[in-house]
Amino acid sequence: MHAMATRDRKPAAERRNRQVFEERRLHAADLFEQGIHQAEVARRLGVSRQTVSRWQGHWRDHGTEGLRSLGPPGRAPKLSVAQLDLVERALLRGAKAHGFDTELWTLGRIAEVIWRTTGVRHHPAQVWRLLRQRMGWSLQRPARRASERDEEAIRQWVAVDWPRIKKTPDAARQPSSSSTSRASR
Repeated sequence: MHAMATRDRKPAAERRNRQVFEERRLHAADLFEQGIHQAEVARRLGVSRQTVSRWQGHWRDHGTEGLRSLGPPGRAPKLSVAQLDLVERALLRGAKAHGFDTELWTLGRIAEVIWRTTGVRHHPAQVWRLLRQRMGWSLQRPARRASERDEEAIRQWVAVDWPRIKKTPDAARQPSSSSTSRASR
């Protein structure tokens, strides 16, 4: 068996950090200005030669500014930080404060409060992403127990009735009435 070569990978947080990426590209620009070959730039910065080739093309066409970060990818968020603060304060007042029958928050209810508070509509399916990623909230499930629950009756049923009702291994091996079973041959 042969050992596979592995690349040293950067920590996940560093791989996703735009500032670290930009600094690496700007370092490459300095190396390009010094006339360092692509293969050497790739080795020094720990990236592929194809990446360095792409960077050098941007550098040639647009200068060092061509290697700066363009900001986060994707569409700009619908809600500003100030609007998120308003939403959070509204949610912390509780569901009943917004006219709902119970204090239970659902994604649909939260979407409604976001709309009432900010005038921005969110589909309930997107509300969870907003709560988790932008607001840092997590799922909380209420512990529910019926007020009529009788713990002693439950223990009794589990100890006495359940073993009697449950199929036992012997009950599963009772003789078959089928003419094709082994027992009838």
